[in-house]
Amino acid sequence: MTPAIPRRRRLATLAVTLAALTGLLVQVAVSASAAVPPTPSGWSLVWSDDFDGSAGSLPSSSNWIIDTGHSYPGGPANWGTGEIQNYTSDPANLGLDGSGNLRITALRGASGEWTSARIETRRADFKPADGRILRIEGRVQMPNVTGQAALGYWPAFWALGSPYRGNYWNWPGIGEFDIMENVNGINSVWGVLHCGVSPGGPCNETNGLGASRACPGATCQSAFHTYRFEWDRSVSPNQLRWYVDGQQFHALSQSQFDATTWSNMTGHAGYFLLLNLAMGGGFPDGVAGFRTPTAATVPGRSMLVDYVAVWQSGTAPTDPPGGVDARSTIQAERYQAQSGTGLETTTDIGGGQNVGWISGGDWLRYDGVDFGTQAARQFKARVASGAAAGVSGLVQVRLGSPTAPPIGEFAVANTGGWQSWRTIPANISPVTGRHTVYLTFASGQPADFVNVNWFTFATS
Repeated sequence: MTPAIPRRRRLATLAVTLAALTGLLVQVAVSASAAVPPTPSGWSLVWSDDFDGSAGSLPSSSNWIIDTGHSYPGGPANWGTGEIQNYTSDPANLGLDGSGNLRITALRGASGEWTSARIETRRADFKPADGRILRIEGRVQMPNVTGQAALGYWPAFWALGSPYRGNYWNWPGIGEFDIMENVNGINSVWGVLHCGVSPGGPCNETNGLGASRACPGATCQSAFHTYRFEWDRSVSPNQLRWYVDGQQFHALSQSQFDATTWSNMTGHAGYFLLLNLAMGGGFPDGVAGFRTPTAATVPGRSMLVDYVAVWQSGTAPTDPPGGVDARSTIQAERYQAQSGTGLETTTDIGGGQNVGWISGGDWLRYDGVDFGTQAARQFKARVASGAAAGVSGLVQVRLGSPTAPPIGEFAVANTGGWQSWRTIPANISPVTGRHTVYLTFASGQPADFVNVNWFTFATS
């Protein structure tokens, strides 16, 4: 029987006796490094980081955002979980080890304050295209500490729905995939889904829907293991699956959830990934049955991450010049050519940039958009408009040339502001194969009338 999973948001009731904790054996750490594995046949690499670099350097700023302090600005205190540490960008807490690993270290200062680190991907659009499987994987060694010395240690590799950025109060509806969690040095990996409403709801919050198992072979603390999460949109109903070292230990089906819950956690732009080492909080306290860390907890132990990678099933590559999957979320700013537009920072979910200053006659070009063999019949775009009264226009899709006949279009007028975003669908003529796609813009007035953040295509 799968044990109940305590929730990271609130003190849980599950208790594990101190005697059981102290009975765990301390193993010798294996400090191994390996490159991101070769892309499997039939898959394409979406994104990866193998943490190569000089010892003490911070992880790539083009890939990662470093979170600091005790909360997001305006967000729940203690990151919403009750954890006590102060996250920093100090190389003592966060840095590459010079051997191809990221090292996140929990430290206790002379004043008794704990510090550690937490990072999250800049990209917030990790999501499988329609009919595909998304695989998120990391090779991680948990802090090599067990028993009373490990009380309060809480390493995690997880993902949050992109609408959480800038809001911080819409959890758990936007979805959370806990790919790997561990507490108190126990030889176990937990995989958990959070969704719906809290407390209670379809994901039994604040516990979530989860399962756990011991790491295969060597303990989770003594060696690296590979932790994987798959979001499968190639089957109906869709599935969510969790693995350790290739062995599945948890699965959930779309059929277990009502349509609104599923749409709220899967219908947005995608997810961003996080790596962190917390100290104390609802999960470790709930498992221990008392507040952690304690005076017996030993500081200075590290979570090591060899690589993080994201793959998608199917052979269509995700970036030019090879092409872009038509069913992926195509960021508008990733055009190959444009006329008349500009870029600006967006406040929309997921952050990044949007294309703006768009008026009639402007266009954007995207090379090698692969629609595959199953015809796409719908186009959706994330747009905003602060156009004056009476100013509107058309967002059009054309293939091969900015003057070719449109295969589909929709009209847009003022949405409430240039950063007031909405997703608008339009039917298109059926399209298969690979094409150069143009977004063109038509208006009866010379004024700017629309901003575009992203777009995608779907079969229906």
